[in-house]
Amino acid sequence: MNEVDKYIAGFPENVQVLLSQMRNCIREAAPEAVESIAYGMPAYKLNKKPLVYFAAYARHIGFYATPSGHREFASELSVYKQGKGSVQFPIDEPLPCDLIRRIVAFRVKENALK
Repeated sequence: MNEVDKYIAGFPENVQVLLSQMRNCIREAAPEAVESIAYGMPAYKLNKKPLVYFAAYARHIGFYATPSGHREFASELSVYKQGKGSVQFPIDEPLPCDLIRRIVAFRVKENALK
């Protein structure tokens, strides 16, 4: 069991399902990304540069695609509560997996250009 497995296992089953879905969305869109824990949450790097992060909270799953990933998809993300460089997906709603995969794919392309 790696660190991300342990992180996910530390939450109630309904939240574990969402965290596993988030992880799968990221892995599908960025299969080459290196998975780890950073800032106490699952983190993904590509080309040794940060790609995205996610974390579970009491009422939402936080998704961090850096400010650029959020700016690029601002209109689609506007239905969710947001902070600078973060978006909150409520735990009582399905994750927008297609949107998450598109954001991660955008970050993969952006990361490769840096």
